[in-house]
Amino acid sequence: MHGETAYQEDFSHFDYVNPDAPKGGTLRMAVVANGFDSLNPFVIRGVAAAGVSTYVYDTLMASSDDEPFSAYGLIAESLETPEDRSHVTFNLRPEARFQDGEPITAEDVAFSFEILTTSGHPFYRNYYADVSNVTIENEHRIRFDFGETNNRELPLILGQMPILPAHYWEGREFDQDGLNIPVGSGPYKVGHFEAGRSITFERIKDYWGEDLGVRKGRFNFDAVRYDYYSDDTVALEAFKAGNYDFRLESSAKNWATAYEGDKFASGKIIAETIDHQRPVGMQAFIFNTRKDKFSHPKVREAIGHAFDFDWANRNLFYGQYRRTTSYFENSELASSGLPEGEELEILEPLRDQLPPAVFDQVYAPPSTTEDNSLRDNLRRAVGLFGEAGYAIKNGKMTNTETGQPLTFEVLLHQKNFERIVLPFQANLEKLGIDVSVRLVDTNQYIQRVRSYDFDVITQVLPQSDSPGNEQREYWHSDNVDVTGSRNYMGVNDPVVDKLVNLVIQSPDRDALVQRVKALDRVLLHSHYVVPQWHLDVDRIAYWKSLERPEQTPKNGVDLTNWWADR
Repeated sequence: MHGETAYQEDFSHFDYVNPDAPKGGTLRMAVVANGFDSLNPFVIRGVAAAGVSTYVYDTLMASSDDEPFSAYGLIAESLETPEDRSHVTFNLRPEARFQDGEPITAEDVAFSFEILTTSGHPFYRNYYADVSNVTIENEHRIRFDFGETNNRELPLILGQMPILPAHYWEGREFDQDGLNIPVGSGPYKVGHFEAGRSITFERIKDYWGEDLGVRKGRFNFDAVRYDYYSDDTVALEAFKAGNYDFRLESSAKNWATAYEGDKFASGKIIAETIDHQRPVGMQAFIFNTRKDKFSHPKVREAIGHAFDFDWANRNLFYGQYRRTTSYFENSELASSGLPEGEELEILEPLRDQLPPAVFDQVYAPPSTTEDNSLRDNLRRAVGLFGEAGYAIKNGKMTNTETGQPLTFEVLLHQKNFERIVLPFQANLEKLGIDVSVRLVDTNQYIQRVRSYDFDVITQVLPQSDSPGNEQREYWHSDNVDVTGSRNYMGVNDPVVDKLVNLVIQSPDRDALVQRVKALDRVLLHSHYVVPQWHLDVDRIAYWKSLERPEQTPKNGVDLTNWWADR
């Protein structure tokens, strides 16, 4: 993306893999969800099975997990792009093959671009919006021209495009294919599956990319199986009983109390925390500002004062978490202090369109540490509600103009989140706000979120070390009403649009960092979310039959680099 790559031409393997890792064995995994009804992860229809995009499909390029954003040839053996990156040409490897033996050609690349941007998930239309023309120059050479843009990221994100076989999809409806087994180009094919219950991926023994530098030492298991569990408690017990091999623990309570006993003491099961340096993004309660009740930022800010993270961390999380204070937490991209230098220069022309707090207040979510109490926070909340046109009448927080009391619903799909939401609900009741908590199954949750049929949800907004085109999907006004976009909050702000475009057009790394900080700061002071918490480690447990490389990349644990101990 910026600067030089860490690896040179014809490198043999990534530094964080074991190039001599043996092939064989089965990796058994668990998914806590109410099943799946699709094998197509590229459309909005249905719920795709876990692992399909990871194991079945190859891309033009492959990224390194040790760099902010660098891409190396996979299906493409090389690319050509001018200094201004106004276009890119990919040269395909003649040996690249689909799983049915057919060669991968430029026609397949053009087909993939067309079908993803017209019939695929709305994400692809946003991601590749700046492509103005696609030209097949010969069987193994294809060119993409870009419109009027300074987007240096486009050659790299086109390299992330999954390549689909045009011959397979001829005569098929892309968004209606359901559970038909697809043909891909990746290291695994779909094997046996039971819809909604389990799916197994089988390693291609003569996989065409086996010895490439981006694949050497990776994808080592002969089979990868996912079993579905509707309840996480049941899934945890199944892991300890040996029904699957690896678990990434998301519950602080489980980590503090459940990973003990003879199997752990004897070393049959290994439980450890692995440091990582990847941005953790934002996990938060997210307001749907399409609803009038959340249209005023003071209302959103006031509600945030009722969430007592410090109490939850002490009483529910065993003190394991840190409060999140940035959409780009755990990275150099996170804003801090007051704006200065280049960041201030970016924000200054927008001052008249921004709240004064952006310039004169350090963002910090409400706390109940030291001399500050929950009662103090609730008192501040009442003041903020007053500034937004609310007052307590007959014990209810009421809009003084409409006479309507403030009520809302928190939509959940994970039962273990109820213990976090219920104290929040109780604190809001002290402010005269009636809050209901609705727990639905995963499929219903996904459909309601896709159609923005919610008041408040709890969601993770992931980020990378190199933010770019995907920021449109999160914050740009073009996606406010696009079904399935990740603009969950309904951000519709010309200032944010301008900052998103600046981020995408960053000419170098230094400019990117300052522009992202400015975007982060504006989003934080708009109070679209109530930030929750984060970890800078991966909490993992695995049976000793699994082996992992000595070096963990900065992005953290990646099971595609592990292998079975024979």
